[in-house]
Amino acid sequence: MKPTAGYDTRRSFAQKMVNRSLGKFRQYLSGVGRVLLMKNQLWFGDNLQILREEVSDESVDLVYLDPPFNSQANYNVLFKTPDEDAASAQVEAFRDTWTWGSEAKWAFDEIMHAGGSVASIVHALHAALGDSDMMAYLVMMAQRLHELRRVLKPTGSLYLHCDPTASHYLKILLDAIFGPTNFLNEIIWKRTSAHSSARRYGPIHDTLLFYSKRDPHLWNPQYQPYSEEYLDLFFDQVDEDGRRWKRMDLTGAGTRNGETGKPWRGIDITAKGRHWAYPPSHLDKLDRAGKIHWPKKVDGMPRLRQYPEDLPGVAMQDIWTDLKPLHNRAAERLHYPTQKPVALLNRILRCSSNPGQVILDPFCGCGTTVAAAHASDRRWIGIDVAYHAIRVIEDRLKGMGGEASYDLGGIPRDFASAARLADRDKYQFQWWANYLVGVQALKEIRKGPDRGIDGQCTS
Repeated sequence: MKPTAGYDTRRSFAQKMVNRSLGKFRQYLSGVGRVLLMKNQLWFGDNLQILREEVSDESVDLVYLDPPFNSQANYNVLFKTPDEDAASAQVEAFRDTWTWGSEAKWAFDEIMHAGGSVASIVHALHAALGDSDMMAYLVMMAQRLHELRRVLKPTGSLYLHCDPTASHYLKILLDAIFGPTNFLNEIIWKRTSAHSSARRYGPIHDTLLFYSKRDPHLWNPQYQPYSEEYLDLFFDQVDEDGRRWKRMDLTGAGTRNGETGKPWRGIDITAKGRHWAYPPSHLDKLDRAGKIHWPKKVDGMPRLRQYPEDLPGVAMQDIWTDLKPLHNRAAERLHYPTQKPVALLNRILRCSSNPGQVILDPFCGCGTTVAAAHASDRRWIGIDVAYHAIRVIEDRLKGMGGEASYDLGGIPRDFASAARLADRDKYQFQWWANYLVGVQALKEIRKGPDRGIDGQCTS
């Protein structure tokens, strides 16, 4: 019997659904393969292009970025170099990018064309700031932050490191891109002990804006040791061995019908309208271990002896004063502008990632994020627009011991790609060419009057 037209329609629809499901399953397997086989990646080039072309959707567990900002002297800039001294290769790479011009105008137009809440925020900021360098910085950051959210896994999070110059503008952008409910913390890092400033308070802190992609996000609670002041104030008792402890209640409000509601050591806790914090069997163990304080009063209630070592410490707060900045004699110091201490990145990695997960730094500079991720058994993706930074990172990885396995992308491999780099960025082409022939030392050198670099023989 010939099938009816309705049957053919249903069969066609069912086949489409099967094909769609198989396609999604193949896509899923492909994504799994990319995650399982992904090597560490170091990229030279514009992070916007690399993010869009090379980094898959929802493939990254944690993003940390410390974006440079080069402006006129009237700003307290995010990225500083000594006045009239050795210009950083990274600042040179961004000197034109963070200035209002054709590229910033193109970025603004792209955001406006996309529409949505981000376009509304950027339009409002442009109305207030005009065609300024700050506005160029913000539209460029809006593009990149949008891509960074795209590549984050649903459980992933982002830390944006900045200073008060632009943190308020960046938070508005992040609220628009990630959603205000996904803002988690504004972390204050005391980056130096003192800074003299004329006619104002000394600026001594940086800001880290912490966002999740959505809830729930990956979070590993971290703790700090108790301060002596806290110990003196709250752990005000001393036991027979001279150890400090504090009294803690062994009961909770309300009655219970289970084990915690039963009498213990002759005390009918239910009659008191309360319940034990632990079952009687556990209370016996605590007592045998000397962890229960029995008052001298006949009808006094026993209390728990809580020692500092029984507790993990104080949960990590949003003001960090214990991570010291890099001083001139620090062993890890590379004399690279804006270098951050490894301890800062170690804390972020411990809190917001696990071993084996993927860490991305799209402005990786001298590679502190890369080094911290590599040492803690995380996989990593580092991107920087300065060729000098790539060489610093490679040298840093070699100095860590063992063989660092990673793919290096964006480096000219032939005449055509070298010509494209020269056409796109003559300054970075000079860095690449000088390193290629071995006449550029691995340190910053005063730039020449033509805004080019001056070679220095290393042999």
